[in-house]
Amino acid sequence: MIPPQEASARRREIEDKLKQEEETLSFIRDSLEKSDQLTKNMVSILSSFESRLMKLENSIIPVHKQTENLQRLQENVEKTLSCLDHVISYYHVDELEAQEEVPLEHLPEGVLQDVTRISRWLVEYGRNQDFMNVYYQIRSSQLDRSIKGLKEHFRKSSSSSGVPYSPAIPNKRKDTPTKKPIKRPGRDDTLDVETDAYIHCVSAFVKLAQSEYQLLMDVIPEHHQKKTFDSLIQDALDGLMLEGENIVSAARKAIIRHDFSAVLTVFPILRHLKQTKPEFDQVLQGTAASTKNKLPGLITSMETVGAKALEDFADNIKNDPDKEYNMPKDGTVHELTSNAILFLQQLLDFQETAGAMLASQETSSSATSYSSEFSKRLLSTYICKVLGNLQLNLLSKSKVYEDPALSAIFLHNNYNYILKLVAVTQKTAERSYREHIEQQIQTYQRSWLKVTDYIAEKNLPVFQPGVKLRDKERQMIKERFKGFNDGLEELCKIQKAWAIPDMEQRDKIRQAQKNIVRETYGAFLHRYGSVPFTKNPEKYIKYRVEQVGDMIDRLFDTSA
Repeated sequence: MIPPQEASARRREIEDKLKQEEETLSFIRDSLEKSDQLTKNMVSILSSFESRLMKLENSIIPVHKQTENLQRLQENVEKTLSCLDHVISYYHVDELEAQEEVPLEHLPEGVLQDVTRISRWLVEYGRNQDFMNVYYQIRSSQLDRSIKGLKEHFRKSSSSSGVPYSPAIPNKRKDTPTKKPIKRPGRDDTLDVETDAYIHCVSAFVKLAQSEYQLLMDVIPEHHQKKTFDSLIQDALDGLMLEGENIVSAARKAIIRHDFSAVLTVFPILRHLKQTKPEFDQVLQGTAASTKNKLPGLITSMETVGAKALEDFADNIKNDPDKEYNMPKDGTVHELTSNAILFLQQLLDFQETAGAMLASQETSSSATSYSSEFSKRLLSTYICKVLGNLQLNLLSKSKVYEDPALSAIFLHNNYNYILKLVAVTQKTAERSYREHIEQQIQTYQRSWLKVTDYIAEKNLPVFQPGVKLRDKERQMIKERFKGFNDGLEELCKIQKAWAIPDMEQRDKIRQAQKNIVRETYGAFLHRYGSVPFTKNPEKYIKYRVEQVGDMIDRLFDTSA
């Protein structure tokens, strides 16, 4: 049996444990209630978050899809622009050559509308506006590639089909009367192609720049258009200006070499730049002053180098040295004359341009606002100066010949060659040159006096008909026949090797000389042909009148 005290202690212990368990149970019950409440709150939060997430998803997915569509449209636009520029660089070459106005289509209407919407969306919603920089960089690259593509296409088409005709470059290649036609140094077909290509690229730049600005107006906000366009055209414009400066630099080097024909490359380019300048100025409205001044600067450089070339050319004509080895042995047109006239003839293709070059160097007040007529007068004065220098130089060169007759033929040929240009450009000087030509013909004809003087009537003795000739008289007749024969043979042999390139002048001089000699010889032969002055008449009467004429007809003809 358990003692009462021990039982009481055990009961208290059990009651204490029971009380603790009840407290623990109560705590657990409270914790469960709190946990349930937290769970309910969490479920409520999650439900609310899920609802909001669904709403956000419903809003974002259409935006995402729209963004994908816009990105795809932008890629299509870039590809379309690239293809268009590639086509533009090749497609309109023939139209540009024909100088026709060709409207350039920007983009398909739908694509352009999409690009415009993208631009407005980016601007209106305050998005990043770097797209304008990206736009001008892409379009600048395409414009530059288009110009280079056109130039390359022009070169290839020219090399495969020969040098094309260009209305910008009159191609007048005239043969000179020298034995070998002088080829213009520096003005070969390759250089003509380069010049032609540059001229077409300048025209293409204006057209493409106009097209770019029209496209830009639809895409770029108005207050950014001028600045963006200025940046867009810089690479292509700088490329054209650099190539133009290279042409000027090459012309300066040609002047130093006295290769003046090569400088003629500048003339068609300068003329085209001046003709295109109004369109240039219109296209570049609103651009920076440095951009607007690029073309006028290039024009000034070309005018300066052109004027320098003209000045040095005139001095070179005046100071060309008299060297015997450089003189034509047959008295034909001197290389200096043929080159000078060829240069002036080609210069006449660019009368207004050349006159403006000369006017640009004038310091007088009248030159500050020179007109077309003023430029032409300056060019006319310049041509007179060159021809005057040439005439003085030719007179000096003619003294190299020991034979006055050959000297006269030389001056005749050169004056006659100059006359072809003078008859077109210097009407007042035409009469003077014709007089110079006649003077040289008369000087040449005097060379035949040593032949005809032997048989001239004024130098013949008087014989009485039917009276027997004395030995002295027979000897005199023999000497006259022999002197005429020897002189005729010598002159025909020498002058056969001389040259008169102008067929009309050659026939005229032959005929005039033939008439004089045949008439004089015919009279002499008629008078003494039947006189018994020798036992061997065939020794002295070697030629009939017709034979003498035939011999003179073979003058100035090495092939006869």
